[in-house]
Amino acid sequence: MLGCTSPPGSIHLCPNWPGGILLPEGAKTKDLQENWEISSRMFPRKEDNNGIASGSWRSDDGTLSWGYSSFRGKRMTMEDFYDMKTSVTSGKTVGMFGIFDGHGGSRAAEYLKEHLFDNLMKHPKFMTDTKLAISETYQQTDVEFLESERDTFRDDGSTASTAVLVGNHLYVANVGDSRTVISKAGEAIALSEDHKPNRVDERKRIERAGGVVMWAGTWRVGGVLAMSRAFGNRMLKQFVVAEPEIQDQEINKDLELLILASDGLWDVVPNEDAVSIARTEEDPEAATRKLTEAAFSRGSADNITCIVVKFHHPKPDQLDQRRSPQSKTRKLIDASQAFSAQAGPPKVD
Repeated sequence: MLGCTSPPGSIHLCPNWPGGILLPEGAKTKDLQENWEISSRMFPRKEDNNGIASGSWRSDDGTLSWGYSSFRGKRMTMEDFYDMKTSVTSGKTVGMFGIFDGHGGSRAAEYLKEHLFDNLMKHPKFMTDTKLAISETYQQTDVEFLESERDTFRDDGSTASTAVLVGNHLYVANVGDSRTVISKAGEAIALSEDHKPNRVDERKRIERAGGVVMWAGTWRVGGVLAMSRAFGNRMLKQFVVAEPEIQDQEINKDLELLILASDGLWDVVPNEDAVSIARTEEDPEAATRKLTEAAFSRGSADNITCIVVKFHHPKPDQLDQRRSPQSKTRKLIDASQAFSAQAGPPKVD
């Protein structure tokens, strides 16, 4: 297992993947949550001379690896947060990866890092109707955040771009202008569409709700916010909703990797370039660092945070070996012989 490192308060949980956590058949989401909590670890901070914090990890069975990097960049404050959770339940691999980019302050993004995936795990239909669970959890978490801030004078907000793996299905949910892009057989495919006020469908939705989209250096809701959906933003909540757009697809051998990032990357690095850069590095941490450096060198003036998840599909001959009854029998024979050799010959009185 590779080391995981992070700046204070940015990584939430990083438990073992298959082999490290195996819940009994029929385990419920409560068991899943408890396993995550029991297996969570905080990793020591590592930050290079340029101020980029990063880390990486690989599953015990070698089927998945991920890395992340986070960089304050040219901004005076850091408002990006990220979260990652992994486990296995009912024989299914479960993983959650999220980027949360705050605006007007960091509290909303930090709240999502602390609560969004925990809330999703508690949803009674998380394993049976994941898409519904994600949608309802996004919106309920927004309600809870606004309630927690009711007696404050803050009115900050946050994006949320998340990828949830359940078995061989990938669910990508998005609110705001962070983005998730996959590489499928070498082709860059965006699995989220930025929520910008000048999107035709978003503008119509806002105007139907009684809002207005106007130009103020860029297109803004009420002349204030440069995105059309977000968590928080109480004063604009009637128009700036936290209902996610969700795309899902089956994971197959063509799916090579996925990239989640804040707009500090996407503002200056096109989807195709990002995929090309990430594909040049076998180690996902190296890929995230290269993406961060590319964004900064191309003039990004924002915080830059990204996650790269790589899928390592077994080769056909490896699958045959796994499925072969002979290979299982051979393993049992080898184990029996090893035990006999260790025990030695039987004693005779």
